[in-house]
Amino acid sequence: MKAILVLEDGSVWPGEGFGAFAKVSGEVVFNTGMVGYPESITDPSYHGQILCQTYPLIGNYGVSSKSFESDKPKIWGYIVSELCEVPSHATSEKTLHEWLKENGVPVIAGIDTRALTKKLRLHGVMLGILETYFAKTDLPSLRREARLIPDPNKRHLVAEVTTEKIKVYNKECKTTVALIDCGVKMNILRSLLKRNVRVVRVPAETEFAKILDYSPAGIVISNGPGDPKQCAATIATVKRLMRESVPTFGICLGNQIVALAAGGNTYKLKFGHRGQNQPCREEGTKRCYITSQNHGFAVDVRSLPRSWRPWFTNANDRTNEGVRHAAKPFMSVQFHPEAAPGPTDTEFLFDQFIGIIK
Repeated sequence: MKAILVLEDGSVWPGEGFGAFAKVSGEVVFNTGMVGYPESITDPSYHGQILCQTYPLIGNYGVSSKSFESDKPKIWGYIVSELCEVPSHATSEKTLHEWLKENGVPVIAGIDTRALTKKLRLHGVMLGILETYFAKTDLPSLRREARLIPDPNKRHLVAEVTTEKIKVYNKECKTTVALIDCGVKMNILRSLLKRNVRVVRVPAETEFAKILDYSPAGIVISNGPGDPKQCAATIATVKRLMRESVPTFGICLGNQIVALAAGGNTYKLKFGHRGQNQPCREEGTKRCYITSQNHGFAVDVRSLPRSWRPWFTNANDRTNEGVRHAAKPFMSVQFHPEAAPGPTDTEFLFDQFIGIIK
């Protein structure tokens, strides 16, 4: 099987096809992680995107369902330099090719992912079409189509990945945390459950009154895909919860939603942060943490009310990595304290939040 990637600027990247026989379009982004491809592929924050891995060899330890961050792959397409077809690991259940084929995800391999990444860093993330085929394809037609790809960030992507119904975990525990699921990674849920709290996982657009019916001691707003400004109902709910002074902890997209609910603003980054080695400096200290990240939007800290403070700042590009209220129990971070995959430097933030609500 052959494959081809065509970007909105007309550039063409031919390669070898794996995974599903399909044609997809979306936002082409890159991830710099050396490991953790099953976690990235199943991360709902990638919904709407075609993911390029910068590490040259992918698939060498196969696929294990124990490392999934959701029920199935959430990426729309996959780009790698070399795909390993004979994995070697004790936990491997199947090859990456077999798994992605079963789930309808096309893969292009054998292209210069370093050159593609440099292009995306220079021009910013781009829209593109990825097609796998057997005989031939209509390249002129693909180029015309690539210029007209609709931006997935204009869709309400969160509504496409959130849980369909309310789910309750650790029912025997007394302290309740309401988890607003905007496309939650499962390790966020696991990180909460192992701290002995009852977790009520609710759809992203659950009404304020319905959440209060569960008498939550605290609220966690999860990660998720797309533009946070598409989450109008969730922002309104978080705003009302903060008026009630319910302790709040936002993660990734949750950081942006907290900032918007507080009256701040967000903006799109040129090529985003996607990897496991982003350095984040804690404001007011000399501490710098290495973090796992996956986001394309950021908070404009200058737009926040005076009662809010920047909490973490990216040491590479000075973008915001977290905010907190000066007096009330509201806090959020742009990175992933649950890691998976990645460093666990900031897992203590879950302990800090649970300590506040208990």
